[in-house]
Amino acid sequence: MTNQKHLKRLKKGKEGWNTWRSQNLLTRPDLSGADLSGADLSGAELMGTDLMGADLSGADLSGAELMGADLSRANLKRADLSRATIKRARLWEADLTWANLTSANLFNADFREAYLVYTNLSKANLTLANLQEVDLRYANLNEAILDRAVLTLADLREAKLRHANLSKAILDRAKFFKADLRDADLRDADLRDADLSLANLRNAILDRATLDRATLRETDLSAATLREANLSGANLFNADFSGADLSEANLSTATLIETNLASATLSNCRVYGTSVWKIKLQKTIQENLIITPDSEAIITVDTLEVAQFLYLLVNNPSIRQVIDTIAKKAVLILGRFTPERKAILEFLRDELRSRGYVPILFDFQKPDSKDLTETVSILAHLSRFVLVDLTDPNSAPYEVATIADNCITPLQPLVLDSKHEFAMFADLQRRYHWVLPTYRYKDADDLRAALDAKIIAPAEQKAQDLMPPQPIRRNQI
Repeated sequence: MTNQKHLKRLKKGKEGWNTWRSQNLLTRPDLSGADLSGADLSGAELMGTDLMGADLSGADLSGAELMGADLSRANLKRADLSRATIKRARLWEADLTWANLTSANLFNADFREAYLVYTNLSKANLTLANLQEVDLRYANLNEAILDRAVLTLADLREAKLRHANLSKAILDRAKFFKADLRDADLRDADLRDADLSLANLRNAILDRATLDRATLRETDLSAATLREANLSGANLFNADFSGADLSEANLSTATLIETNLASATLSNCRVYGTSVWKIKLQKTIQENLIITPDSEAIITVDTLEVAQFLYLLVNNPSIRQVIDTIAKKAVLILGRFTPERKAILEFLRDELRSRGYVPILFDFQKPDSKDLTETVSILAHLSRFVLVDLTDPNSAPYEVATIADNCITPLQPLVLDSKHEFAMFADLQRRYHWVLPTYRYKDADDLRAALDAKIIAPAEQKAQDLMPPQPIRRNQI
């Protein structure tokens, strides 16, 4: 309830009120529920005042000191809050919608560290307002005007900002976790280091926005425009950019893991140092992707998936050496890692390693992916030759057949002398000349004795036979 003495003192004039306040700093004025509509409170000292539920519609609060005041459920329709200091004020559940804040002037108001949890500020004009560190969790800011507002470190988790105007706003380090920013205007906004995880930015405009080092994990940016946006170092894990326009955006050093870029436009993007893993690129427009930093001569490619690899290949001699080594020395070893067979496979690995090869072991039992066959085929294509132990009758006959059919790489089968290959294997040997005769062994000692002459030598000879002929140079004629 309103303290009538306090109310009468205020209504006598703000000059006398301010003098009284300066002399009674420990007194907390109680103006809760007071009718102050149309009052001239410009420059009034209302610090720490209880204004809960007060009617301040049409009041002039320009330059007023409202730090620590409680404005919860206050009616501020048409109120002038320009240059007001509202630091640490409480506006919890305050109704500040356009209906109750029509034509209110919040120009350059200082809301730093204010509590506006659940506050309704839809359609409010907060142009140039200082909202640093303000708590706006769950607040309704739909269609609010926040252009050039300062919201550094503001907490906007799960806030509603549909169609809000945040152009040129300072939003660095702000929290937008699960916020609704659909159709919002964020052109030229500063969102560096901001947390936009799980936020909804569908159809939002982020042209030229600064998002470097921002967190956009599982963020919905479908159909958004991010032309010339700076996303360098941003975390885009599982973000949805489907249908988005990222023309000339800077994605340097950004993390794109399981990111959805289907139907997106990536023309003229900078992708130096971009980490790309398992992204979706169906119908994506990719052209003129710049893989070099600003300080180096421009190199462009048209495929994001190979951009990081190509840059390493061009600029890192050790990578080129590794690739060359894999092409000449990698040997894929296939089989079943059952207790009985594991010792033989590990023996083959150790013996090949001692001879300078790069053994790659693949266990048919461990992978639980539908892409098992594709994975085996990729490894086979990278290998000099393939050793496959067919002693176990369940040694993936389909995968072995697929390798023989799709990969022209020497395939050397091995089988324990007392066992037999799967039934259709003989057909593969007849059909594909790179499937070598099966070597039958008795034990590890038998393999060791025969490894060079009976296993490695035939595989190496077949690899030589399968190499394309070298072109004849003019000086060789």
